[in-house]
Amino acid sequence: MKIRLLSKDLKLQIVHAKFADRVLDYYIRNRENLKTWEPARQDNFYTLSFHKTALKEGNQKAVVGKEYRFIIFEKKDVPGKKVIGVLSFSGIIKGPFLSCFAGYSIDSSLQNRGYMTQALEAGIDFIFNTIGLHRIEANIMPRNSASVKVVSKLGFKNEGISPKYLKINGEWEDHVHMVLRNREQE
Repeated sequence: MKIRLLSKDLKLQIVHAKFADRVLDYYIRNRENLKTWEPARQDNFYTLSFHKTALKEGNQKAVVGKEYRFIIFEKKDVPGKKVIGVLSFSGIIKGPFLSCFAGYSIDSSLQNRGYMTQALEAGIDFIFNTIGLHRIEANIMPRNSASVKVVSKLGFKNEGISPKYLKINGEWEDHVHMVLRNREQE
């Protein structure tokens, strides 16, 4: 499946196994920074075979509408050689709920440039206006103020705290439920 989204400075591409080397490079470059915010990773996560399989599975999930995972490139990187971030909409539930979870990260060297805001804006437009979902939830550790700021800027509202919600880097962490609803469906 091919899906491409654009923002002012970015290109977002639905995952595909052909990008495995670039995705692996992204995670290796950002390993230390992401460790603070993501689940503990097994050593095999940092292998090409892991990412080929994961990206193939991610693409298959997009084909059936269960998950949409994007890799992010700068527009100025015309051949798309360097992945600078990832954005996913997972846990998609259809029927009367029409909801999903958003997850994202950006290269540590490119933080505070508005890139994640641009990527999320493009992704939100896709999820609401193309896929037709009603609700996107981003669960964020309260101490991740940069991430809370990004989603707040985009209109996400705090719906409360879930104590010990996700196991991050080996520790159960509290998370703030930040939610954006598709007001055009209400």
